[in-house]
Amino acid sequence: MLKMSSSWFRVALPLCFAVSSVALAISGQIPAMPTPLPAVIGLCSVAGMALILKIKVENRTLSSLLSQHVAVKVVGWLGRRQRRKLEADTLKVKEVQQETLLKRLRKSADTYYGRQYDFSSIKDIKEFQACHPITTYTHYQDLINRIAAGEEKLIIAEKPLILAMTSGTSGSSAMLLSTKDTNTEFFLQGVTVCLDAMQQAFPETKSLQRTTKFFYTPTFRQSEAGIPIGPNSSTPASSRHILNLYTTPAPAFKVPGEKDTLYLHLLFALKDPNVGTLESNFASTVFYAFSALQERWQELVEDIERGKISTALSLEPKVRAKLEALMKPDPQRAAQLRAHFQDGFRGIAKRLWPHLNLVLAVDSGSNQIYGEMLRESYCKGVPFYSPFYAATEGLIGVNLWPQESERRYLLCPRSMFCEFLPESSLDEEAPHTLLMEEVKEGENYELLVTNASGLYRYRIGDIVKVVGFHNQCPIVEFQYRRGQMLNVRGEKVSEALFLSALKKAVAQWPGAQLVDYCCAESGILGDTIGGSDPHYQVFLELKGVRRLTEEQRHKLDISLQQDSAVYKSFRIKGSIGPMRVQLVAEGAFNKLRKQMMAYSSTSPNTFKMQRVLRRKEYAEFLLGKTIS
Repeated sequence: MLKMSSSWFRVALPLCFAVSSVALAISGQIPAMPTPLPAVIGLCSVAGMALILKIKVENRTLSSLLSQHVAVKVVGWLGRRQRRKLEADTLKVKEVQQETLLKRLRKSADTYYGRQYDFSSIKDIKEFQACHPITTYTHYQDLINRIAAGEEKLIIAEKPLILAMTSGTSGSSAMLLSTKDTNTEFFLQGVTVCLDAMQQAFPETKSLQRTTKFFYTPTFRQSEAGIPIGPNSSTPASSRHILNLYTTPAPAFKVPGEKDTLYLHLLFALKDPNVGTLESNFASTVFYAFSALQERWQELVEDIERGKISTALSLEPKVRAKLEALMKPDPQRAAQLRAHFQDGFRGIAKRLWPHLNLVLAVDSGSNQIYGEMLRESYCKGVPFYSPFYAATEGLIGVNLWPQESERRYLLCPRSMFCEFLPESSLDEEAPHTLLMEEVKEGENYELLVTNASGLYRYRIGDIVKVVGFHNQCPIVEFQYRRGQMLNVRGEKVSEALFLSALKKAVAQWPGAQLVDYCCAESGILGDTIGGSDPHYQVFLELKGVRRLTEEQRHKLDISLQQDSAVYKSFRIKGSIGPMRVQLVAEGAFNKLRKQMMAYSSTSPNTFKMQRVLRRKEYAEFLLGKTIS
């Protein structure tokens, strides 16, 4: 979503990609519909004309509206079909998981790797676990590099579609394989099922309103063998057949810079008062879009009033001409917008777009604070839906409960073969894993996956909590990333634990609202901060507060001690020194975000803020932005 954390959704493919089912069906990637269905859809399309006539739409052609209506019907049918399959699978999880595993092994049996581990002779889960070790990325790195150089049938039988770069939230980026099977399963088992859940929970999303989708054209490079290397997420290019469903016109995606593309996203969204959905992979992207809107609204309103695009944007002449051909002076809309902005930004989304139905984005894990800020400020009164738990490795789970405030995900038993490593065994050399039917409610586990693109018993680094079962299938909540734990003396403070303590402390600071945060272990800064006992450097960006007293800073340390007995014991002994809390200037984290993306070549579509900094230069950057 993606893993969904910071990592939740290391890659979260978009829900609106569902509409491309029509094209996928034609290419044979999706099962053919029963013969009567096309006729039914045709009738629905005709009947849908009545609905079309009732909706005020601007700059929409009849063919665009009809294609959207048909696509919604087709994907709706697919979603109901896949949901029934999922329900049946949850009644026989052990059987389905073994089928999924053996399917993976049979497909790769004739590869170099499959022969090495004798996949063709494996008959069940126990034999697989006995002959194949638990793995991490280093186990595959050399083989993936050889695939990038042009060797074939090393790990997977086919050539990968792309070499997918992870976001590197908890360490260096990894290069994984992405295949047709991975994408098809994500679509069928994830996108269509979540679309069905979304439409049941929010029936108004079935309307023919456009979506404003905040996504950007990433930079891909080529491997030695000509395989694209880049993020495995939805892009304007992969969504080119459905760009007419979005408010942003296609020429805007030829603009290379994120800043200028974001301006165009906002400009064309503001022109359309009937936007139905705001969408992005992560809530952080939506939050930064509204932050830019608050900063540049006057310029945007002037453009709408004049029917021109600001000369401050670096646009190629041909691109500017195509975009301005879609503009016309609209002083009436400009006046409406100006009045809305002058009334303040709390609840601004619903005033700008009175028919806004939903914000579709991951708002869990490292994106939790952005979701909370959006719900409390810019998007107050608009429901949110966080549809998937996913990663570069593929689809992991789906959220079948869109209206619940807790983000829970039903594991998809046909997407990956899953194993679970108890939290107490994470550091053991030869740990024993559990299967879906063996986990216990209320317990934490690290996920291991065997996927459709050459990873076997692979530790993805996510710790999840089993919060219940749907029939026999576990329902999980993301807890934290192993690489994003604070640990200067063996105390192991997770992201979730620290954030909980931080929110309690901020609640005790009058007028303060948390915008962003991250931490660094004192060891990475060395002599920069002077000698002292190991401690945490905490960097905060707040609204409503320009300085913190020592007493206020101390409340954060006390709050964490109250939540973590281990941390408290080390503090009492003096083995861990008091936290050093630094208040940074407004916009510091947005600048850090850009620096991190530039360093790691991460796309804005897949970026997740690191909550524990592992690079000295990032911590020093924030030290340089400290105001209190």
